[in-house]
Amino acid sequence: MTKRAPTADTTALPTAPADTGRRAFLKTAGTTAAATVAASSLPRAFAQKKAINIGFIPLTDCASIVMAEELGYFKKYGVEVNVVKQASWAAVRDGLLSGDLHASHLLYSLPLSVYTGVGGAPGKEIPIAMVLDNNGQAITLSTSLAAAAGTDLKKSGAAINAMIAAKKAPTLAVTFPGGTHDIWMRYWLAAMGVPQSKVGIIVVPPPQMVANMKVGNMDGFCVGEPWGGVAVDQGIGFTALTTQQLWKNHPEKVLGLNKDFSARTDEVKAVMRAVLDASAWLDSLPNRRAASKIISASRYVNAPEDVIRDRLEGRYQMGAGQGTRQFLGDQMMFSRSAQTNAPRHAHAIWFLAQYVRFGLLKQAPDYQAVANRLLMTDLYAQVAKEAGLKVPADDMTPFTVTLDHAKFDPRNPAAYIKANPIPV
Repeated sequence: MTKRAPTADTTALPTAPADTGRRAFLKTAGTTAAATVAASSLPRAFAQKKAINIGFIPLTDCASIVMAEELGYFKKYGVEVNVVKQASWAAVRDGLLSGDLHASHLLYSLPLSVYTGVGGAPGKEIPIAMVLDNNGQAITLSTSLAAAAGTDLKKSGAAINAMIAAKKAPTLAVTFPGGTHDIWMRYWLAAMGVPQSKVGIIVVPPPQMVANMKVGNMDGFCVGEPWGGVAVDQGIGFTALTTQQLWKNHPEKVLGLNKDFSARTDEVKAVMRAVLDASAWLDSLPNRRAASKIISASRYVNAPEDVIRDRLEGRYQMGAGQGTRQFLGDQMMFSRSAQTNAPRHAHAIWFLAQYVRFGLLKQAPDYQAVANRLLMTDLYAQVAKEAGLKVPADDMTPFTVTLDHAKFDPRNPAAYIKANPIPV
């Protein structure tokens, strides 16, 4: 197919982000006991230096940041926050490195990508305070690739390899080099037996995915909701794979911090407490309808409320004749009784191992040292304890990826890479 030049991911960060202001407090805020703490457990008052700018990309999984503002949780913990929409992950990266953003909704692996040089600025640190969500991303293909629909990986791989053999290799879009969506796409291709070197992989900002595929710039994309659902709703694409089908309860977005801001411990802890409360509120399914209405607004995600709501509730119209699939308990999750929110070294090492496996890094990094440098696990444990939440005891526990049943031992990533070669 003839493709136009895709929209480049080079958007500059606004120099003076606008204050979103206080939103209406939802009366339903008090309905979730897990999101409520006694006044006696609130942190002591502290002198906040200035309003905290927290970035987000228009994706459904920005919800815990947005709802922490909308439900008044940031004010509850004594911090003034500006929730600031961003145009691309590159803009978020630049804002966090420059300090224009103090914190942001962020791809789990973006700090790893930046630090190792896959996504620019090698050696620059973007600390990870906590995980925001599991699951809820999707690989979407154009309706012209309907032969690749379904859960049979051999059938789907054969359809894509046939395109390659006919010199019609597909172009596939991801959201940031070495980001979660880049890794999900490459992992899926490898599991199907498709050489990643034979397809085009380009970078497009999340909100521009549907428009770019509609005009023929690419044949598929991997991104967070609601954009996979929007493509199905508009009849231009179908869901080939959800990421919960790839790896159930995988880490997806995190609260990433500016390095200097990460040292302002009291303020960081207050932000984390607010987001933990919002995460628990969101995992009460009746609250998701209210959240869908709020985050669908133009100032946030700017997408149809019903599309956001359906996939938040686990109801997926898959497209391409696949019907409706119901995900319950493995749709997008924000808390899972705080099982979601702990940053785990094993997960960071897994992403770094994929960089080596897929050739994004030519040699293995010091896996443990990179994970130790970027993950604020001690601070998370302290915040969780103060909130009365249990910290999972699986920080370095081996696990199995759902899609291809590959076992990963974070203490021996070299053996994993050797045992799981990619097709060439």
